[in-house]
Amino acid sequence: MLKKRGCPIVMATMTPGDCGSAELGPDEIAAVRREEARRAAEMLGAEYFCLEFRDLSICVDNDSRRRVTEIIRKTRPDVVITAPPVDYMSDHEMTSRLVRDACFNASCPNYVTQQWDPAPATEKIPHLYYVDPIEGVDWYGQPVPPDFILDISETFELKLEMLACHESQRAWLRKQHGLDEYLDGCRRWSSKRGAEIGVEYGEAFRQHRGHPYPGDNLLQQVLTSG
Repeated sequence: MLKKRGCPIVMATMTPGDCGSAELGPDEIAAVRREEARRAAEMLGAEYFCLEFRDLSICVDNDSRRRVTEIIRKTRPDVVITAPPVDYMSDHEMTSRLVRDACFNASCPNYVTQQWDPAPATEKIPHLYYVDPIEGVDWYGQPVPPDFILDISETFELKLEMLACHESQRAWLRKQHGLDEYLDGCRRWSSKRGAEIGVEYGEAFRQHRGHPYPGDNLLQQVLTSG
């Protein structure tokens, strides 16, 4: 929806999915996963980066903060959408924290990322949003209420096509978790969120409004204007 309104899009994965196979070794499955992510981003005309952390090993430390801050400086976003603070696995939660810190750190000129050919500090802290945790619940199975839900009916089929690019993820979920919900699960959850606002498909978000992050809802404004 942002792309249809003329916004440039950048998609980034923290890891290349190197633990995501029962048959392939880490280097082999990582190569597969990077290509799947690239093809999905290409369908949206989006730029794609992999930050090359390792699966099940993301942690909040200074090196990790610098690496994520550098990608914020390099891409200079107005809106950042990331994983929720509470979710079913640590990698997602650590990602949420690192992205939150990076959005703050990126505008501090004296914060040095120590990366090759570093980008300059940003001019501002971007608007930061969290997606739903899986099944919309916390560790204890209690609902995590969203701030708002957007009608994504017009672009939902493209979302499914992009998701279908990640075929190795589907195979891994079947093998490791005994789930084959991949596309059907996405449709079912989006339908549930959509029903909450009376549309076919919806996508829910929470906005990080703590000091000194922007408090106006730029994402909702852009996608519901006109």
